[in-house]
Amino acid sequence: MDPRLASALRQEIAQPGPLPLPAEGQTVVIAGHRAAGKTRLLPLVSAVLGRPGVDLDAELSRRSGRSLRDWVVEDTDGFRSAERSLLLELPRGSVVSVGGGFLSNHPDALHPYYTLLVPVSFETYRERLLADTTRPRLRPGMSLEEEISTIYEQRQVLHARVPTVSLADFLRALSSLGSQP
Repeated sequence: MDPRLASALRQEIAQPGPLPLPAEGQTVVIAGHRAAGKTRLLPLVSAVLGRPGVDLDAELSRRSGRSLRDWVVEDTDGFRSAERSLLLELPRGSVVSVGGGFLSNHPDALHPYYTLLVPVSFETYRERLLADTTRPRLRPGMSLEEEISTIYEQRQVLHARVPTVSLADFLRALSSLGSQP
């Protein structure tokens, strides 16, 4: 979770609004920018919903025997095809965290799923990516600062076009379940 957004998230949760929860058997996809905290959120959402959780990137790496960093650099199209195929193969009703590019590269694949969007501010995104040298460069022809800014802005636009459930709405729906008699 982005600590910069914690206060705003608490305020959003307190507001009345829609209470969307995933349907029985509907796969929950945790999506958002790189470094948003999707992997960290996975075991929590999985436990709360009582469903098995899968980190798509970790599963791709395990099944292929390849480092995702190398795979993305050496064969981006092959990687994108494999991540899409794997999501479609996973058992229905699970909770899946997808990589930071999934939402913008495969929006049509997400239509049958309950897609939970994890927010991250640009400042936190930037700090996390500058600190994490294990992530692959997506635009090596640019400076790292340019890449970070460009990718964030481009994906913000693409993410806004995909039907998602905000983390605040999901948490509000969960809290309403706990307050029902």
